[in-house]
Amino acid sequence: QVQLVESGGGLVPAGGSLRLSCAASGLTFSSYTMAWFRQAPGKEREFVGSIRASGELPYYANSLKGRFTIFRDSARNTVHLQMNSLKPEDTAVYYCAADLSAMTLRGITGQKPAYWGQGTQVTVSS
Repeated sequence: QVQLVESGGGLVPAGGSLRLSCAASGLTFSSYTMAWFRQAPGKEREFVGSIRASGELPYYANSLKGRFTIFRDSARNTVHLQMNSLKPEDTAVYYCAADLSAMTLRGITGQKPAYWGQGTQVTVSS
């Protein structure tokens, strides 16, 4: 059974930093592209960024480039999202996702990602 378990969310002041983690189990981690999404209250879920199985070529939503960094720890089957210079508008539930297709995670194929985590709340206070 595939499980993606996010952790690291919480309350942080504007300008602060937070690192989210997603521990994957039940899948061949080295084969999957991993991604982060977020959903703010009253808004649709949006793509944050992804990282290929090789760990190369992280890809980010344009609006988040420079503040967010995704990296993976293959030894621990974990992917991280480092968030810096946080803003109140970054407040959302952050989800981890996994798929064999990087294009699916970016929303290009129209298919839904194969696996999702349960989400972790990030709240940025002003």
